[in-house]
Amino acid sequence: MKLYTALLHYPVYNKNGEIIVTSIVIHDIHDMARAGKTFGAKNLYIVQPFEKEMVIVERIIKFWETTGKKYNPNRNEAMEIIRLSESFEEAVADIAKTEGKKPIIIGTSAQEKDARMISYDETRDFLKKDTPVLIVFGTGWGIAGEALKKIDFFLPPIKGTGAFNHLSVRSAYSIVLYRLSAAS
Repeated sequence: MKLYTALLHYPVYNKNGEIIVTSIVIHDIHDMARAGKTFGAKNLYIVQPFEKEMVIVERIIKFWETTGKKYNPNRNEAMEIIRLSESFEEAVADIAKTEGKKPIIIGTSAQEKDARMISYDETRDFLKKDTPVLIVFGTGWGIAGEALKKIDFFLPPIKGTGAFNHLSVRSAYSIVLYRLSAAS
């Protein structure tokens, strides 16, 4: 299975619809790496253009490679899927280099996207055919700018039981990856 994932900190929207860079949330890194490893993601690209923010990710990885590894060795194994990337384009290029072709890029959103929707079944079909697939998760108020234009399809949003719809990205990540693996 050639499943790749990316967590975009840029370009994303803020609540006013402006394109911004969001900060690293340390819980996202650790929890998403564990879920990604559990559900077969080859890599989790952390897309963040600010060097000082990337230092935070590097510190988390280093902790689990050293002190944390002694405390809980399998957490280090999960951190091995993390790749740092300054841009969305860099992450896509790295996958294309590894796989010999550009991945199908599938975005996630808390809102319905009228065009370019794809089901979980159709996404699983791509993965069963050994096609590289990149599932993209946005931070802030969602994927924006040039990255949004490069997405081939969107998965349906995750809906709860009521009108409230604002999951943490790490929760949405786990749900999406579980749904992709559920009928495999």
